[in-house]
Amino acid sequence: MTAVDDRPGAAASPLKVGGPRGGRAAGLALGLLSAVSFGTSGTFGSSLIGAGWSPAAAVLARVSIAALVLTGPALVMLRGRWALLRRWGWRTAAYGFIGVAACQLCYFNAISRMPVGIALLLEYLGVVLVVAWLWLRHGQRPRPLTVLGGAGALGGLALMLDLSGSGGISLAGVVWALLAAVSMAVYFFLSAASDAKPLPPVVMTWGGMVVGACTLGLLGLTGAAPLAMSAADVTLFNARVSWLVAVLGLSLVAAALAYPAGIGAARRLGAKLGSFVAMAEILFAVLFAWLLLHQTPSATQFLGGALILAGVVLVRLDES
Repeated sequence: MTAVDDRPGAAASPLKVGGPRGGRAAGLALGLLSAVSFGTSGTFGSSLIGAGWSPAAAVLARVSIAALVLTGPALVMLRGRWALLRRWGWRTAAYGFIGVAACQLCYFNAISRMPVGIALLLEYLGVVLVVAWLWLRHGQRPRPLTVLGGAGALGGLALMLDLSGSGGISLAGVVWALLAAVSMAVYFFLSAASDAKPLPPVVMTWGGMVVGACTLGLLGLTGAAPLAMSAADVTLFNARVSWLVAVLGLSLVAAALAYPAGIGAARRLGAKLGSFVAMAEILFAVLFAWLLLHQTPSATQFLGGALILAGVVLVRLDES
């Protein structure tokens, strides 16, 4: 990360929120668009896994097709500006290796050893790591509203995931989930870093998807991440549809659209607020599961959603 002078009168941290009010509003809109898009991944992914796909194969298809779709737009944006990719190539590679491949691989290793709800809750501790890093490294001590908003959002997340009766917890699963949390925190910092703003979000996403696809492909070839695919129909909208519908939804909506929007949001909002807005993904994931898979949320989950929104609002007020 770029070193920052925290002395009075020094330049603002590149990770701290700045910019005009209009830019903040655009950031919130992009953050919600990213959360909505990412929220579809659970529905599309679970439909593929239910049809015989391995998690690693679903992720590989997701990032590979997204990379292919974004190749044209990325090359157009880079025309005459290849120096951008050379200058920030290390950041793009780190984004793909950590933010795309490592985060998802660690999460899938976690859910193979422990309940999904607990794994998700531990992964979203990455939001806490963002706040802690900004405090320890850049002197941005969290104020009461951020602390209260963080506690409320994490409590709401626990209610949304309905952890009652989740069963035992595997130590190995906890380690993998915490590694996913660290990867998530790095993802937000890499997305939010203002010194990389000349690199368009689409280009950064494209490069990250290429790196992520190569990483997952190598893991699949070595057997570290089993790859199993199926041409069987999947269940969506309470009906049987082609597996292509789920794969394209996972690739185009939950990757090619979600990641650039997330980068754009983080650059406008900063790593802290951007990470809290991203928690809305859980709300939309439950909503899409309700609409597409007819998994009706409980009253407890509705309460959890309200707490997450309240927490995001408090952090947003604290950033004003």
